[in-house]
Amino acid sequence: MNLWRTNACDAWQAALDQYADTVRAQQVNGLAEIDAWYREELPARIAARRPAYVTLAELERTTVWKMKRGVWRERNRLLVRGNTSAKVRQVSTAAFAAARQADPRKPVDLLSTLAGVGPATASAALACYAPALYPFFDELVAAQIPGLGKVAFTAAYYQRYAAALRQRAAQLNDRCTQREWTAHDLSQALWAASGGKEAQRSRS
Repeated sequence: MNLWRTNACDAWQAALDQYADTVRAQQVNGLAEIDAWYREELPARIAARRPAYVTLAELERTTVWKMKRGVWRERNRLLVRGNTSAKVRQVSTAAFAAARQADPRKPVDLLSTLAGVGPATASAALACYAPALYPFFDELVAAQIPGLGKVAFTAAYYQRYAAALRQRAAQLNDRCTQREWTAHDLSQALWAASGGKEAQRSRS
C-alpha cells in the first residue's frame, strides 16, 4: 500500500503504531533507548522551559539519535559537541521563538549557524518543539513524497518537504477526527512504513 496516497485513517495510525517496533528492528545498539528519550522526554523538557531552548548535551544527543536512525557521521557529532553551551542556548532560544512566526525558514537557518548542524539536525530539534510545523527530515520519508525530486539535504529542499507534510497532515485532519495529526507524526509514520534502513538493506 502507498501510505502517502491513502486517506484511510486506520492505515496511518497503524503505521505510526508500528514505529517503535521498526526502531527495534534496525538492530542498532542503543537506538531504541535514545529514540524513547527523543520522543518521550526531550519534548517535555523543552516545553517546560521559559523561554524554550535546547542544551548542548541535548543537541549532541539528538544528533546521535538522528545518526543511529540513519547514517553515522562521527565528525558531525564532534562538531556539534564543539559548540559552547551558551551559544547553543542563545541560538536555540532564538530559533524556537521564531518557529511561531510567519517565515518557516528562519528557525532552520538559525540553528544551522551552529557547528555540525544542517537542516536535518535542525529539524530534529524543531520537531520536538513545534511538530505541527517542523517534521524530522529523513530521506526514506522524502522518497515517498511525490514531486520532491532527488533528496538533497539543503534548506530549500527541507522547506518543500516540510510544506508537503504540513499540507498532507491538514488533509488527514479534515478526515480523521480521532486524533490531531502533525507533520512530524506523518514523517514518523512514513518512516515506519518504509521499514527503515534495515529494510532497505534487505531489499538491495
